[in-house]
Amino acid sequence: MKQSNIAVVGLGSMGQGMARSLLRAGLHVSGCDINPAALEGLKASGGHPFATPAQACENADVAVIVVVNAAQTESVLFGPDGAVAVLKPGSVIISSATMSPADAKALAARAAEKDIHFLDAPISGGAAKAGEGKLTVMASGSMEAFAKAKPALDAMAETVYELGDAVGIGSSFKIVNQLLAGVHIAAACEAITFARSLDLDITRVFEVITKSAGNSWMFENRVPRVLAGDYAPRSAVSIFTKDLGIVSDLGRKQKFPLPVASAALQLFVMTEAAGMGGDDDASVARLLARIAGIDLPGMKEEI
Repeated sequence: MKQSNIAVVGLGSMGQGMARSLLRAGLHVSGCDINPAALEGLKASGGHPFATPAQACENADVAVIVVVNAAQTESVLFGPDGAVAVLKPGSVIISSATMSPADAKALAARAAEKDIHFLDAPISGGAAKAGEGKLTVMASGSMEAFAKAKPALDAMAETVYELGDAVGIGSSFKIVNQLLAGVHIAAACEAITFARSLDLDITRVFEVITKSAGNSWMFENRVPRVLAGDYAPRSAVSIFTKDLGIVSDLGRKQKFPLPVASAALQLFVMTEAAGMGGDDDASVARLLARIAGIDLPGMKEEI
């Protein structure tokens, strides 16, 4: 059986890990990113770096698009030096950015005009699982798209949910996930900062809560960053400003109330407005601490 050629466009923390997983599976991997260091990382892992999406995708059977949003996805697919111009008929795009279902459908329709399959396939799991090939993929698209994408999906994901043949379903599932993720991050940051205001040992609070009913995956994952005063971005504040913004837009369109998600969105908007948009999303705790006049680990050094 002919080996699949895979292109990965977007070699950030997620895309770089996904590329490594593809290489570990023995696939031929090319890639593209605007960051020269990301291209060097791909080369060091055994991949083939290129300057533009078109160059990276020229011989690809599968193009994995791992950028931030729908606008960036559209640009790398259909903009100058875009991938669609060189992708051959019958190839497949795996679109992994979080976006609205309407945006996913519009991109798929444009790809179909060139006889290119489109898999609406947002991802979850974080950078560590991307590097281990253990992502969760929430995918929808045609049987042909799934079949063509299978070698890449098998290498990148531990779990692939096949959610239907209509593009947009995968994006809808991811938006529900992001509603919960954003709310849980905001709640975790609020809880640990509140604990600090009570003069509690927040390291001890973390130990107790992670063994109690109030724990969540996000509390267990994000609070250690607060305890360490480490806000280097694994997932930036601006990501959740975007994602919860999509949630809010959809709720307004559907006339569906989203009071808890809306409160979380405002916390991320405030944190970004305070100059922390590019920092880790656990920075919501820093915002709350500043408002309350509380020092969290690492905050004295910021002054």
